[in-house]
Amino acid sequence: MKVLFDLLPVILFFAAYKIAGMNEAAAADLASALLASDIGLKQAPILLATAVTILATFAQIGWVWMRHRKVDTMLWVTLCLVTLLGGATLVFHDPVFIKWKPTAVYWLFGLSLLVSAAVFHKNLIRAVLEAQIRLPDRIWSRLNGAWAGFFALMGVLNLYVAFSFSEETWVNFKLFGGMGLMLLFVIAQGMYLSRYVEEEPQ
Repeated sequence: MKVLFDLLPVILFFAAYKIAGMNEAAAADLASALLASDIGLKQAPILLATAVTILATFAQIGWVWMRHRKVDTMLWVTLCLVTLLGGATLVFHDPVFIKWKPTAVYWLFGLSLLVSAAVFHKNLIRAVLEAQIRLPDRIWSRLNGAWAGFFALMGVLNLYVAFSFSEETWVNFKLFGGMGLMLLFVIAQGMYLSRYVEEEPQ
């Protein structure tokens, strides 16, 4: 359930884009009314989907705050990026900004892992997973580097798909491609780590 909750803005972005694409005239009218501008049929789906994503991210943070009275730093960072880049897409009616958002998030996550390890000597992956799994120190370091590399690669791949293929292909990749590659990476990581898991002392 937590995975679905974390992916809610992405899922709603995908759903809003598809629904608007199936009702282009109505979507254009709604987008024109919301943005107080004349929005074309082809522009409306991505603009409405962007607006939905911004609202969903605000709602997500509001829900987390009400439940836990605490919001993770990276969730705040995601909100800032989606508001800044999504807002630019709405203001300028240009999807290029929202297409950069996943890459900005991926690269920021990867950079955070590297900077935390190099500067603050804190392994963020270990901090998250150590309660569930015990590993040798050198494997934690490899794992942290692997996640940083994965996020860097995903950022590049997002830009490649966004600017080399159609908008609809990018929207599909944003949900299914991102989720699929993440799942494959986690499975491969689990297979690799199984050789190094330390037994709990009796």
